[in-house]
Amino acid sequence: MTEPTERFDLIIIGSGSGNSIPEYLQDWKIALVERDVFGGTCLNRGCIPSKMFVLPADVAVSASNSEHLGLDTTFNGADWSAIRDRVFGLIDPIAAGGEEYRATGTPNVTLVRGTARFVGEKLLDVDGRQITADKILVATGSRPFVPSIPGLADVRHHTSDSIMRLDDLPKRVGIIGGGFIAVEMGHVFAGLGSDVTLFNRSTCLIRDHDTEVATRFTELFGQRVDLRLGQLPDTVEETDQGTILLHLGEETVQVDELLVATGRTPNSDLVEANGGGIDTRSNGRININLKMETNIEGIWAIGDVANDHQLKHVANAEVKIAFWNIANPDSPREMDYRAVPNAVFSGPQVASVGKKEEDLRSEGVSYRVGKRDFGGTAYGWALDDHSSFAKVLVDDKTDLILGAHIIGPQAASLIQPLIQAMQFAQTASDLATKVFYIHPALTEVVENALLAAADAPPSQ
Repeated sequence: MTEPTERFDLIIIGSGSGNSIPEYLQDWKIALVERDVFGGTCLNRGCIPSKMFVLPADVAVSASNSEHLGLDTTFNGADWSAIRDRVFGLIDPIAAGGEEYRATGTPNVTLVRGTARFVGEKLLDVDGRQITADKILVATGSRPFVPSIPGLADVRHHTSDSIMRLDDLPKRVGIIGGGFIAVEMGHVFAGLGSDVTLFNRSTCLIRDHDTEVATRFTELFGQRVDLRLGQLPDTVEETDQGTILLHLGEETVQVDELLVATGRTPNSDLVEANGGGIDTRSNGRININLKMETNIEGIWAIGDVANDHQLKHVANAEVKIAFWNIANPDSPREMDYRAVPNAVFSGPQVASVGKKEEDLRSEGVSYRVGKRDFGGTAYGWALDDHSSFAKVLVDDKTDLILGAHIIGPQAASLIQPLIQAMQFAQTASDLATKVFYIHPALTEVVENALLAAADAPPSQ
């Protein structure tokens, strides 16, 4: 006999950014549905743990490369289990505590465990439990994509979901992919002592970034990692001893662990969005407008299941808009995507915001380029840095910053004033000349790139 349908004021599907329920909804009867790890990908398997692994890798690489600073230091090896246990010894209790809080500490919220599927408009089935609400927020995120390379499905391999939980540091690691997950984890394993071989379909790593930055990054990363660019394995197989063989024509590469990092798939299919009448695009992401609304009145979507940015800080901003609009339909707010930044926490670090040069050329925009090498600043001298640079792209007519791209130490922090200038429409000249830049801090590379843009000729 079918159980009666339970009715709520609001159903939230996904406990990542969707768990950020504001206080003004404390009188609502809410169902929070989670099929997997509580707290979502960022907390458990993504942004946070990966950066906690990146930091010791940074230290290890520095210790191995200090001779140019007149230091005699060495890296003598990593206690992988100690690093892993430090990371997840912090994260796992946070996730468990958050789940316990939602299960017992918020009376207006019912935590529902299971996979939610739309079986009708605003009607969900969660492993046999039927729930409905006039208002639903889909925040189901995404999952790793595994390509159809012959043999891959039959061999032991990891995605970002599992690679950081390894018991031991592998001697040899294979990585398929060339995006930010691939190069961040490649940096971790190479930095901590593994021999890393990376296979990438493209001839350039992090190819979604500015071409000059991506080219420089590929060159520098290739000094530490065995890069097989422009090629993926023809077949993959596992030996009786448990090692993994990646065949490329006449050559075979043998590794102890294999990471597949070839992108992510939105979880709109798992929630069966189309079963609820919700429109999705060809890439599987749910169609939303700037109010986070789907085509079905009363259903909103945020985060990786809906946007192309695939960034936690974007999902966090979107969910604030969605919750506000859910509670305040007469005074809706809209998302502003004009200056969405991203960063790659690898070795070297990369950060970007706004347009790339190739974008502006294709759009016919006249722009000026301001570029400054880290080595041309006082702190760059201290770093003895000869490879890093910052680049800003400035509209030749309005003097507004159209994009910025940085490769080098602290790139993710250095780009922040450029993000703010873009968001608040500050001109490049004002940002360069009307604020103080601490001397001799590394932020002077941003100042000098902006000054260089003022004197640069227009692109066209």
